[in-house]
This record gives sequence, structure tokens and C-alpha cells, in this order.
Amino acid sequence: MDIVSTIISLISGAVGGNIAGAAMPQKNLGPIVNTIAGLIGGGAGEFILKAFGIISAVTASGGATGGNELDIAQILSSIGIGGVSGGALTAIVTAIKDSMKK
Repeated sequence: MDIVSTIISLISGAVGGNIAGAAMPQKNLGPIVNTIAGLIGGGAGEFILKAFGIISAVTASGGATGGNELDIAQILSSIGIGGVSGGALTAIVTAIKDSMKK
């Protein structure tokens, strides 16, 4: 299930990056850069939270089922982590780009 949750985080990170770009139309980086920043943010967010053990209680142990089956808690946590961290990294990249212009 670990690879599936990573793929879900990457995809939702790309979506989160594009949503963050759409929410800030005056600072939009374009769909390709938003997608790339979201992918990186989604993967990095999941990696960091797993490394610190924040999401290990739900996702690493297999959730409520205790196995490697798809679990709704794993799917929802991967979607949430990927979307939020992808959008956050897109916003950070946008802020860095704007500060370099000045």
C-alpha cells in the first residue's frame, strides 16, 4: 500500500498545486510549473510526515485493517497530505519568485 499512497499523494499534490495557482490568479506560475511544484510538494509532504512518525499510526500499520489492503483512512490521509503540501509548496515558490523580482 505504500506505493499506492505515494502515487495518491503525488496526484493530489499536483491538483493542490493547480488549485493554489488558480486561487492566486495574479501570481499564477502557469499550469506546468504549478503541477511540478505540486508533485514535489505532495511527495515531500508525505515523506516528511512519515519520517517524523506523524502519520505512521494510521498509514504505515495498514490502518484499521492491519494489512496491506486499501483503507479509506490511508486514502484520505494521502489525499489531504498531498493536496495541502502541494498547494503550500506552490505558494512558497510563488512567494520566492515575487521576492526575487523586487
